[in-house]
Amino acid sequence: MERYTIAILVRNKFGVLNRVTSMFRRLQFNISCLTVSETESAEYSRITVLFDGDENGKTQLINQFYKLPDVISIKEIKQDESVCCELLLIKVENSPETREEIRSAAEAFDAKTVDYSRDSIVMQMTGDSRRIDAFINILRDFNILEICRTGIVSLERGKETIRQVINI
Repeated sequence: MERYTIAILVRNKFGVLNRVTSMFRRLQFNISCLTVSETESAEYSRITVLFDGDENGKTQLINQFYKLPDVISIKEIKQDESVCCELLLIKVENSPETREEIRSAAEAFDAKTVDYSRDSIVMQMTGDSRRIDAFINILRDFNILEICRTGIVSLERGKETIRQVINI
């Protein structure tokens, strides 16, 4: 199985996200990551989806998206041709025995402390998924209290935009 990232430009209307995610369900794809936001125009939203599958299944999925009336454009995002990142908030137990090791790990990964109390530390980190996964794995040696991740956001390098790829 391969991992794919696709960006879908849609009209910013009620129910569009449900129709898009229902297509994944119907074709039996599991969504690993989903991010949705308005674009530079309030008229459109961008849906970025990370999922696992095979090439034929991905092609079938994209072809089905073209049939949805509010889909403007679809673009596969290739990692070497784009800038991708996500945001992590992670809360770790704060104890005198582990505090310095946690701070050292945070410094090594450029994580920023955004909340500090006697019993917990909340850190924020942005980066690609692999780097965030690596940071989480390091912190598994300590007591992780809570994790929240935004999901991937991605833009292609260069001048081309998803709005220039009109597929309807």
